[in-house]
Amino acid sequence: MIRYVLKQCKNAKQAIYGKLFAYPVIEETIDEEALSAHMASHNTPFSQGAIKGMLTDMVQCIHELLLEGKNVKLTNLAIFSIGIKNAKGGAEDEEDFSVQKNIQGVKLRARATGIMIAKGLKLNATLKKAVALTNLSTTAGNSASTGSGSGTGTGSNTGGSTGDNTGGGGNGGDTGNGPQI
Repeated sequence: MIRYVLKQCKNAKQAIYGKLFAYPVIEETIDEEALSAHMASHNTPFSQGAIKGMLTDMVQCIHELLLEGKNVKLTNLAIFSIGIKNAKGGAEDEEDFSVQKNIQGVKLRARATGIMIAKGLKLNATLKKAVALTNLSTTAGNSASTGSGSGTGTGSNTGGSTGDNTGGGGNGGDTGNGPQI
């Protein structure tokens, strides 16, 4: 079950000022140790240690492949890729461009695939309002198990840099392009 809280947009400069938006309540972050223990509990012939070793190696290999300029797709999870954070304004021409002046850094991108896209998650049947965790009145928001589950996102996680060349369309959900509250 995904619990959510409602937050109000407090930025008077935005057209959505005063509107309410749902945000997920994250109760815990699971590391490789806990994930491997969870996976081992699913009647697998592999031990927790073997699974943890495979996960550790997978992370290292994904890192290596991304730095080689390749994308890595884990079916029914995400396509991982590298994005470039470009400096605002850009370069006037190729001779004016330099990595030090025009590139702020790189970032990891992940686009949901398969059952992890918004349609596959079917969130509207598994959402529950976490009333005790919000300062808003219970009459201001939705009751339990309401909402479309389609999210308010508009594409892939672009990080907000001008001309960051991230490409790809998203599937809704929390992509970092939501309201500033």
